[in-house]
Amino acid sequence: MDLITWIVAGFIILVFYLLLRGPNPRLPPSPVRPLPVVGHLMHLKADLRSQFREWAEQCGDMFSLYMGGSLVVVLNGYDVIKEAMVKKGDLMSDRPPVFIDQISGLSQKGIVFSNGQLWKEQKSVCLSILRSFGMGKNLLAEKIQEEVDCFMTYLASLEGNPTDIHLHTGVVISNIICSILIGNRFDYDDEKFQDLLQKLNRVLEDQSSISLVNFFPWLRKLPGDLFKAKRMSENMLAIRNVFVNFLQEKKRNVDDSDEVLNFIDAYLKEKKKKTKPGESTTLDDQNLIKDMMDLFGGGTETTTSTIYWCILYLLNNPQVQDKVYSEIKDVIGSDRTPTMQDKGNLKYLNAVIMETERLANIIHLAVPHMCTNEVTLRGYILPKGTTVCLNLDSVLHDKATWGEDALNFCPERFIDSHGRVQIPKQFIPFGIGHRICIGEAMAKMVLFLCLASMFQKFKFLPSNPHSIPPIEYHCGGVVSPKPYKVRVVARQ
Repeated sequence: MDLITWIVAGFIILVFYLLLRGPNPRLPPSPVRPLPVVGHLMHLKADLRSQFREWAEQCGDMFSLYMGGSLVVVLNGYDVIKEAMVKKGDLMSDRPPVFIDQISGLSQKGIVFSNGQLWKEQKSVCLSILRSFGMGKNLLAEKIQEEVDCFMTYLASLEGNPTDIHLHTGVVISNIICSILIGNRFDYDDEKFQDLLQKLNRVLEDQSSISLVNFFPWLRKLPGDLFKAKRMSENMLAIRNVFVNFLQEKKRNVDDSDEVLNFIDAYLKEKKKKTKPGESTTLDDQNLIKDMMDLFGGGTETTTSTIYWCILYLLNNPQVQDKVYSEIKDVIGSDRTPTMQDKGNLKYLNAVIMETERLANIIHLAVPHMCTNEVTLRGYILPKGTTVCLNLDSVLHDKATWGEDALNFCPERFIDSHGRVQIPKQFIPFGIGHRICIGEAMAKMVLFLCLASMFQKFKFLPSNPHSIPPIEYHCGGVVSPKPYKVRVVARQ
């Protein structure tokens, strides 16, 4: 036989072997038999949320998938996720290589996709900076409130005309993050700022198209741009260049006595402390740029979508909106601007925000983890290099925790019989363990101050009183509601 015949025969034998071999008993079960070469990729549906819910019911607290030749283990339920991320978190805290990071020009730098000592130092410094911004003078609250005031002016200018507020909400959140990172905000019609937001939105839109490229990197080299790999690369590099320019414009020699005006100042001050004694440090310009990209990209659309979800839920539950306004009016009144000091007294608003985060669950699979060594979990053996995904829907929508109405919007589930806020341990919309979202505290502050002012000043009504927008979503990098319009009417 010639060489080609041998190759074809070998391939056929391999296919039959892969089709006929039984499941590996050392691994969690698979919901369906993987196909040769592609694994489970051809079994995946556009709506991963409902599919993973079905597979979790079928397989239990863990199931295995093969994405091409890569093993992915999905964890379902609070107990196994906590065991993996907290008790065995040191063995599962790395990130697998992903396309969106590789094309940034700063691969495995910053906070989100870095590993090892570099990640630990970047996380420690960034957390310290963000915490310091929330203390004393409270630079965070000051920057947020400045932007919220501008947002209220914009909402008033709508004069009750039907509008999709998603885009403008994104501008507001982006401006808040930029003001913290670089110390200044942008006019809403600033062309460079609008271009940055458009590129970020395209990157998020293309996330679902790019999933195959993560497991078959050669696909990015095909003619054309079927999987949006080239477009995403161009947009990521453009975003990186924007933050390179931000750093060049704002970088200065910061002394210990100088007032810190923004994130860049604080980072450079920390870098100076570490380089003085000659310590080894990962604090450098490249990591600073990537940290800013991570905070901007990770915080903009997530917070924007949470606000967008909250308005949609309240359009569908007008009695909840009335109750929120009544509480704000009783505690704050109609004239005084809400502050963070009011948070403890606005219990129902807090419950509404948490119920929005729980039910919307906008990052439903979290950011994937990777096993740094072989890990034994629930009697199964996860090899080194296994990608681990957390199915947060299985926790935040679990009827055993939240009741039979777990898929309904009900803020009262966060209020106990004495009227106090209660937060079950299973409430983990920001993740759990070593890799919990670094921007959690900032996001909570932004959501509270924005929504408190929005509901104090305005009533949100369906654009058509006879047709309330349905609760429907689409999955990209973030789970967002399908576009809808709303009438924003000033409170008298």
